[in-house]
Amino acid sequence: TATQSLMDGPVHGSDFRKGRTAALNIVPTTTGAAVAVTKAYPELVGKFDGIALRVPVAAGSIADITFIAKTETSVEEINDALTKASQMEQWKGLLSVTREPLVSSDIIGQPIASIADLSMTRVVGGKLVKVLTWYDNEVGYTESLVQHVIASGNIE
Repeated sequence: TATQSLMDGPVHGSDFRKGRTAALNIVPTTTGAAVAVTKAYPELVGKFDGIALRVPVAAGSIADITFIAKTETSVEEINDALTKASQMEQWKGLLSVTREPLVSSDIIGQPIASIADLSMTRVVGGKLVKVLTWYDNEVGYTESLVQHVIASGNIE
């Protein structure tokens, strides 16, 4: 992110962390994505939030999604649901799944908005679920936006 300092220095604004060296630190900060979700889905206000961790990598990113399921579930059930969703026409180009041992550089240039890492799915106590999903925060986002515009405009 362009607003993150490359060297420790003065802070512009009130977030001291943004004045710390980007190349040597994991920098927790706010994310506009969490705010955007609650604007798109107002029923999630007060039920959904998120943070960003700025790390010194080129473009590959990962989302750590943790939630409490309404009913008891398992890793297999969550992964089956993600796999089935990735095969549905409505999620084509937006969601895929993998069991490959990916790292952030493997994602660079991927046009998929979200690649669920099935090998990292966790379920604790039957209801606490964690899913990790990879994305290229430049190419994946842009491709997703293009697909939404095409769908909204009924363009082929």
